[in-house]
Amino acid sequence: MQRNQQGDNALADAVWRDLSRFVFDNRDTWRRAVVDQTGLPFSRIRILKRLARSPLTVKEVAHSATIDAPAATVAVNDLEERGLVVREIDPANRRSKLVSLTEAGRAVVAGIDAADDPAPEQLAALADDDLKALRVILDRIARR
Repeated sequence: MQRNQQGDNALADAVWRDLSRFVFDNRDTWRRAVVDQTGLPFSRIRILKRLARSPLTVKEVAHSATIDAPAATVAVNDLEERGLVVREIDPANRRSKLVSLTEAGRAVVAGIDAADDPAPEQLAALADDDLKALRVILDRIARR
């Protein structure tokens, strides 16, 4: 395992940077499609996708969406006004509120998940054996 001066895995860092760049550079068409389909800014779509995994506090929304707390509050207020999320008392901490998707919010997320998102040409051009190997690796890291 290749380590840098800080003891981090330099190879993993380089692979991560390249994967991130590849995805970032190839998602514009999908992003535009889901923004057009939902009528929501992409920042709201990111929040809905995170809430689809589990309810979150506004502070957790801010952290997971990499925005500050006031921006998260504005976003949650907007999504609540649109009927896509609801705030409810957290049963584990009654002083806190959890934000969760409504049925309408789940329907929007289902539409986002169903939006056409074909593989970029460079990925689609890989041999089946390479794609199967990549699938195995992605499944392994997704389980951690």
